[in-house]
Amino acid sequence: MFEPHVGRVFQNRFSTQYRCYSVSMLAGPNDRSDVEKGGKIIMPPSALDQLSRLNITYPMLFKLTNKNSDRMTHCGVLEFVADEGICYLPHWMMQNLLLEEGGLVQVESVNLMVATYSKFQPQSPDFLDITNPKAVLENALRNFACLTKGDVIAINYNEKIYELRVMETKPDKAVSIIECDMNVDFDAPLGYKEPERHMQHPEEPTEEETDPSNYDMDIGFRAFTGSGNRLDGKKKGIEPSPAPLDPSDIKRGIPNYDFKIGRITFIRNSRQQSRKTETVNTVKKP
Repeated sequence: MFEPHVGRVFQNRFSTQYRCYSVSMLAGPNDRSDVEKGGKIIMPPSALDQLSRLNITYPMLFKLTNKNSDRMTHCGVLEFVADEGICYLPHWMMQNLLLEEGGLVQVESVNLMVATYSKFQPQSPDFLDITNPKAVLENALRNFACLTKGDVIAINYNEKIYELRVMETKPDKAVSIIECDMNVDFDAPLGYKEPERHMQHPEEPTEEETDPSNYDMDIGFRAFTGSGNRLDGKKKGIEPSPAPLDPSDIKRGIPNYDFKIGRITFIRNSRQQSRKTETVNTVKKP
């Protein structure tokens, strides 16, 4: 009674082998560099015919396995325009699978859980030069269908290729990132070193610096010390010289080094006038 059920499960599963090549080997006048910027492959039209007859879930996701090296990854499909018996993969995906041009790869249809969290590790400190790395990664992941833990994906930004290793994915080791709300985190880039911080100790002032006699006397604002100009353009024969600085003109804020505890000194700008003392002679009467 279970034979029909087993047969139906087998029919709903797509599994076949293809010769894989990089996108640069794809024949045609059109430039297909867009395949290198994502995580999707190009399959032959016969695969679409078989998939349409199976009761599979959408979007179509596949598990790619290299049986010779026991390496596997997951991907989506971009188009069904490849030659029969051939599929075209991004170069970074062939590197993860340790596949050479024309190598055999097993392609199986799978169902993956929707991603909720992922962590990436840039493979070069150059990734830190990007102003907003999360926004750049979010825009690049629109060309991907799924993520697999341990893969090294490649993204293109400002005509430069950045490689990132998938360190962690939740809720499973392989997740779908199509129409999902996923939190993204970054590990420190490979080969990154924290900059050394040197502690600066404040230097103690020397005796020459603490000597008040070495302080420069700031004359502050002094009125009418400039030179005048004539309306006819002629210059004056004698330039006025600034008035000499009185020693009492001390800039406000310089401490009084003669200060004594318990003594208050009031410094006044006006000079005290000397008081004239009168002597009174008293004469005693006899």
